Amino acid sequence: AGATFAGCAGTPAQRSGQAVALAPGVYMVPGTGGAADDQNLGRIGNAGFIVGGRGVIAVDTGTSYAHGQALLGAIRAVTDQPVRVALITHTRPEFLFGGAAFRERGIPIRMHSRTARLMASRCEACLKTLRQTLGEEPMRGTAMYKADELFEQSETLELIGRPVRVLYFGHSSGPGDIAVFDPVGGVLFGGGLLDARRIPDIQDSDLAGWKKALGELASLGAKTVVPGHGPAVSASAAIGGVERYLAQLDSRVRHLVAAGTSLLDVPEAG
Repeated sequence: AGATFAGCAGTPAQRSGQAVALAPGVYMVPGTGGAADDQNLGRIGNAGFIVGGRGVIAVDTGTSYAHGQALLGAIRAVTDQPVRVALITHTRPEFLFGGAAFRERGIPIRMHSRTARLMASRCEACLKTLRQTLGEEPMRGTAMYKADELFEQSETLELIGRPVRVLYFGHSSGPGDIAVFDPVGGVLFGGGLLDARRIPDIQDSDLAGWKKALGELASLGAKTVVPGHGPAVSASAAIGGVERYLAQLDSRVRHLVAAGTSLLDVPEAG
């Protein structure tokens, strides 16, 4: 299809729900950003897909069954190639609850085993909260599910006629968080490891592991990053922004502790 390439800084073409070509065969489907509410239907996170000569790899599945259907529609608008697998980058509702729409079409959901365990332990409550926030109708058909395929370490998928690297660095922004890299187009899907123009979520993070992962991401030579939230940006902007935030966070916490602030009071004092 005749999609034009978007610039790295984000363009008006990056409207929520429409596929934006970032490199030949590599597309981002932007979320709205912000917090989930009944106006944006919770579709706040970015998704995307990579098209090869033998199929498509989807990256994340959206917030709900209806959102998953919309993402599949965005893929169909670009290519008739079959979707071979959907990768889940991390355990947040806006990236995984569209999985049922993919699975009913026979598309397997693949995630790290630690992401699957965290999802199983937490996401029933997440789903309940989403229903309360968005209402029943936008969440119709949305349900918990189990991953069809699990993996434990980094791998290169050769499913679609071009290599796609699935990168796991150990516990970083989350216990099973991954990035997805298309070396042909130079596009990196950062998932929970990289957000743009948004304060990173540190709830499940290991800061030392996250900093190490960012260094490894920087060594890839990616041209463009699709962050979990926010516009597509250059790799240096995305990685550098998160590195600076984590460094400032670490410095602030160390300062507070050195000044005698109770660990219980550090979150409020930050």
